[in-house]
Amino acid sequence: MNAIGTRIRKIREERGIKQEYIAGEMGITQSNYGRLEKDDNRLTANKLIRISEILNVSVSVLFGEKATNVIHENKGDNAQAHIGTFVQQDKDHIESLKEEIKFLRKILADKNGLVSV
Repeated sequence: MNAIGTRIRKIREERGIKQEYIAGEMGITQSNYGRLEKDDNRLTANKLIRISEILNVSVSVLFGEKATNVIHENKGDNAQAHIGTFVQQDKDHIESLKEEIKFLRKILADKNGLVSV
């Protein structure tokens, strides 16, 4: 069994959902759905998206990624403020990385006797 299929099966079983139900929602047979849980090669992006919708999880959960900077509760008008904070933090991080790259390029240029760019 593959890692993504294993996660799908685990989530499905934890929620008490049968393969037949998901297969019906996807418009395929139960045996075809069962193969999706067993074979990575059969899982397309569209199928993963549909399975995530049926299981009510994000696709990133199916890949085993941990969600960061996600708002899990309805905070009304505050939600947009929280998202704005995360966006600004990301922009600040990108700027610091750009500065670090510039600094490292200068060190390399100085070390190699080149004119820094």
